[in-house]
Amino acid sequence: MTAETQSTVAADSVLSGRRRTGGPPAKPFWRRLGPWLYLAPLLVFIGVFKVWPTIWGVYLSFFHVRPYLGNQYVGTANYSKLFSDPDLRSAVVHTLFDAVFAVSGSIFVGFWLAVLLQGPARHIRILRTAVFLPTVIAMVAAAELWTTLLYPSPYGSVNSLLGKVGIGPEPFFSSPHSALASVILMQIWKNAPYDMVIFVAGLASVDREMYEACHLDGANWWQRLRFVTLPSLRPITTIVLVLGIIRGLRVFTEIWVSTNGGPAGSSESVVTFLYRQFSQNNDTGYAAAIGTALLVVTMLLTCLMLLWRRRRDI
Repeated sequence: MTAETQSTVAADSVLSGRRRTGGPPAKPFWRRLGPWLYLAPLLVFIGVFKVWPTIWGVYLSFFHVRPYLGNQYVGTANYSKLFSDPDLRSAVVHTLFDAVFAVSGSIFVGFWLAVLLQGPARHIRILRTAVFLPTVIAMVAAAELWTTLLYPSPYGSVNSLLGKVGIGPEPFFSSPHSALASVILMQIWKNAPYDMVIFVAGLASVDREMYEACHLDGANWWQRLRFVTLPSLRPITTIVLVLGIIRGLRVFTEIWVSTNGGPAGSSESVVTFLYRQFSQNNDTGYAAAIGTALLVVTMLLTCLMLLWRRRRDI
């Protein structure tokens, strides 16, 4: 067989392969491997610092951890303890209360900030940047700042202002009745600008012709918001809600720094309770069981939220 005949046969085989698959020929293996090689450092980082600690935490949840003495297998005893611990039940209630009000508050404030500060004008971009600043501040610094602002005496910044109108001084973080509400207020201040940025991106993608059509039909501002803006932002709202739920269920730093879970456990969350079991009570197995249960609940809520959103879009 001559070289010309061989090349003709090879070309025919390639063309017949394209006809069978109906698409371009398959890429060589080394070209398909290329993207994974670029992602390899990140995948290794996630595997070492995210996936492996999670698997190890699930493993430890079935043991009574005894450093230097050998772990003792206790089966599901740590998980049984979850349902009989009154302090954990109280922490769960506080976490749910915090998640509901902090997430809904930050979404509400973030949405209206996005409506007010959308647009490409230069002064609006400057205002948007200024509003976004709380998000880039470290949570520890923000908590210390709010602890100073809400100092429970007439000399505190907020209490001195309230005193001028005959109110206070309010105890804020120092009272069991107002500590959790003060933490929620701080979280809304911190997280609302983050939600605002996502909503601004969503508003920029809304079809302007729909607004023009509504304007020609005589729709007022509220009707355009209700029948055009809000339906167009449903996918964005789902993303913000899912991120908020995950953030709300894992709330830790703001509570630990500002109230340390007190007074009298009135602002204790699940994660601060978990950390207390690990660091102060030296019960690593029980803390691992709490973390595993929290992970499962968070994943279930996220999946249910995405499933509900997908069914509404169908």
